[in-house]
Amino acid sequence: MASRHDQVTSPGGMMAIRLNQDTVLARTDDGTVLLHQRTGRYWQLNRTGTAILDQLLAGATPNAVATELTSRHGIDLDQAHTDISRLTCQLRAAKLLEPGV
Repeated sequence: MASRHDQVTSPGGMMAIRLNQDTVLARTDDGTVLLHQRTGRYWQLNRTGTAILDQLLAGATPNAVATELTSRHGIDLDQAHTDISRLTCQLRAAKLLEPGV
């Protein structure tokens, strides 16, 4: 389980993010479930979404994650950046991720 204090750089490269202190992360056979304990909102990530989040929480830059996505899945680099940004923005909007310190 990732610590709520794990921080990453957002795809824009300007702001650190981390799991919200009220978010718990649980692994499943198909990926990961993130649950905000106060709101009851949850997200299920597939294996690719889980890989993106895991790499970011481990300290990888969005550029490194995008490069890895392009080599693993054969997608365009711009598309990879868009996918990473979309995922992190949606998780922040759901209050599952928050700005880091």
